Amino acid sequence: MARIAVIGAGTGAMAAAARLAVAGHRVTVYERSGTHGGSLGRHARDGFVFDTGPSLLHLPAVYRDLFVKTGKEPLEQCVTLTQVDPASRHLFADGTAVSLPNASRAGVVGALDEALGAGAGARWGEFMDRAGTAWDRSRRPLLEEPLRDDRQALGRDPYPAVRRRRLLRPARQAGTVAEVGRLELTDPRLAALLDGYALSYGLDPRHAPAAAALLPYMEETFGSWYVAGGMRALADAVHERCLARRVTFVFGAEVVRVAEKDGRAAGVELADGTGVEADHVVLGAQPRPGLLPGQERWPGAVSGDLPGARRHGAPGRFLVLLSLRGAREPGAVHRTVVHPADGASEQEAVFGGRTAERPTVTVLRPDDPATRPDEEHEAVTLMATVAPHGPVDWTDTALCERFTDTMIGRAAEAVPGLRERILRSEVRTPVDTEADTGAEGGSVPAPALAGAGGAYLHAGNRTPLPGLYLAGGWSHPGGGPAHAGMSGALVAGLVVEGDGFRGSQ
Repeated sequence: MARIAVIGAGTGAMAAAARLAVAGHRVTVYERSGTHGGSLGRHARDGFVFDTGPSLLHLPAVYRDLFVKTGKEPLEQCVTLTQVDPASRHLFADGTAVSLPNASRAGVVGALDEALGAGAGARWGEFMDRAGTAWDRSRRPLLEEPLRDDRQALGRDPYPAVRRRRLLRPARQAGTVAEVGRLELTDPRLAALLDGYALSYGLDPRHAPAAAALLPYMEETFGSWYVAGGMRALADAVHERCLARRVTFVFGAEVVRVAEKDGRAAGVELADGTGVEADHVVLGAQPRPGLLPGQERWPGAVSGDLPGARRHGAPGRFLVLLSLRGAREPGAVHRTVVHPADGASEQEAVFGGRTAERPTVTVLRPDDPATRPDEEHEAVTLMATVAPHGPVDWTDTALCERFTDTMIGRAAEAVPGLRERILRSEVRTPVDTEADTGAEGGSVPAPALAGAGGAYLHAGNRTPLPGLYLAGGWSHPGGGPAHAGMSGALVAGLVVEGDGFRGSQ
């Protein structure tokens, strides 16, 4: 039985902790805040309940596997999962609207043809076919295996971009998300649809490799799922599974340094000066300068920042939590995305360290009695991807009020009579995210992507310091609940089976 210290109580770290405890190890989790869950937070007031992080679950098989491997009760016995249908509604600047069914390729094709005109669905369907090829080519090394020492193994873009021949000019093919939209999808609304997927994950469509096609492919193929009570309920279930497996949690315990002895990780040092010995250490939070021994000498970045965001840090999220009077109207869609007319201007602002004049706004309206005081009220969340705190001063009250008003104005296109229904609006900025998760500037890690010479990969789960492992969104395979859960499985495999572990079969 090994002693294992886990730093952070996010879902990736807890996923690793539960698996390691089942393998017979003595696991203790040290969390700087007063609760578990990391980015899967919850805000509740006067009977209204809101998620403060991700609101939908993709690839639920990741957590089904976790619960199967760590106990008798399956995931669905611990939380209630419901497929969101339609998966999303999209409002474009020209007034066009389309609702996309959940996990139905034929349904999506038909909906796009009906809303955008004949041929639109076929172009999107062909794009999804190519995205499926990229998924088949990269799924195992990108998601199911520890990151290889040779990052160039994932440096080549797996997306089979269409080669376009041009008269008297060299042939051309898409290399970025924006180029896929322009060269392959051609319709600006389809391009905006694809750009919106990338932006929602904190990726700049102008620079992110075409392999980002995996993101809409995963959503469209495996579906979007809502957790009753909000995503925080998933974090609660993972925490309870850890407790059932006798994982110890110490809250209000900030780790300031990973101890090293005889060339390997030997424990952690807490802010109060307490030293804790351990045979293995799992870091489930964003690495900070001074936390990891010899970090500055490690090959490759360990910060998790991606190329398009390194100047300022990865983007964050701006949330407007709306407590509304009046019942949710019949047929209201769970998730609506309001796209701007000029997506390029928004991308320049977000990734240039400024606020966008007309941001893409995602409107979340869960039909869940647990989120509202009664049937005569509704809890609605507005979300926009924004520059992190630092380049934008998100403590500026006047700035936040203006941006909130802009988001409400945009969301009013999706929610009838929105302004008149508002009882209270509360704002959460990247400053709040930083306070909750410790991520610098309130940045939110993006999923790892193949391509671009390996530039969109995160730090590997195995580190140059023996006995030290990385889990969670700031490590391989990147951010988001599903990817974080995968990182926990990879770390547990490396600890239990050693460096020869190659992932699930």
